[in-house]
Amino acid sequence: MKRNWKTYALWILIAEAVGALSGWLSRQGMMLYSESVIQPPLSPPMWLFPIVWGILYALMGVSAARVWLAPESSERRRGLNLFISQLIVNFFWSLIFFNLQAFGFAFIWLVLLWALVLWMIIVFYQVDPMAAWLQVPYLVWLAFAAYLNFAVWAINR
Repeated sequence: MKRNWKTYALWILIAEAVGALSGWLSRQGMMLYSESVIQPPLSPPMWLFPIVWGILYALMGVSAARVWLAPESSERRRGLNLFISQLIVNFFWSLIFFNLQAFGFAFIWLVLLWALVLWMIIVFYQVDPMAAWLQVPYLVWLAFAAYLNFAVWAINR
């Protein structure tokens, strides 16, 4: 049990670090975005995003740790590979959306991310159902982000 908290801490740290680095690299683009892009209806205030993402990255880390601690299996390996894959795709979305302001491409990238997360949830469920359920808020948030992304693209063409 003593080793488990270190595993959880490591996976949470990995997820949070990826999110923090992406946010840091996108900070100038976010400032430009908030000053120059017309926001769609239902857009939350900018201060809310780091709070929501901080929670989601923590849930990602807990979920990945649960899968990591599960008995070795092909589903476990596949789940962890999907976790890393979606984390990489997640990392680049902010750079594409905010820094490049390539809103159409960012939407397609976000659809890819959503599909990867759904696939990850399905595989995680086979390994540890709780790990899968911990990812559902992330999937829901990505669906909302897809609405926002698509609306920004449509409004700001």
